[in-house]
Amino acid sequence: MGKEIEHKYLVTDDSYKAMAVETRCIEQGYISRTVNGTVRVRLIGERARLTIKGRTVGDTRSEYEYDIPVADAREMLSGLCAQPIISKTRHMVPFEGNMWEVDEFHGALEGLTVAEIEIPSSDYRYACPPFVGQNVTNDARFYNANMVGKSLADLGM
Repeated sequence: MGKEIEHKYLVTDDSYKAMAVETRCIEQGYISRTVNGTVRVRLIGERARLTIKGRTVGDTRSEYEYDIPVADAREMLSGLCAQPIISKTRHMVPFEGNMWEVDEFHGALEGLTVAEIEIPSSDYRYACPPFVGQNVTNDARFYNANMVGKSLADLGM
């Protein structure tokens, strides 16, 4: 079984941009969003993935990802996913031996920037980069699936 252990933080400044080694545009949508899990379609440039995630317990959840044809992903994003889809720019930022993913959201969520780190175990120790602020790992408002159709005001920001 695939597992994802992830910690998530709000970002306090844009210093991550100078530290980024790669930047990607992402469009993602949700075919299903329930308390037991989600089914997500993601388009990253000319690559597409279908992801099934289980219920989050603490910082851990089951995760299964599969490559799918880009044309299929585009059809799913426009025809099967809850609208509006999420659009964001992801910056890959190495810091002290770990890779951080910093997502700048667009559209109604413009102004929200979140940093995530995937870790091998819940007790794994890591250093936070200087742009990392409040830990929102267990705050369901900041789960991407819960942000569909929301604005910053809806998130209390």
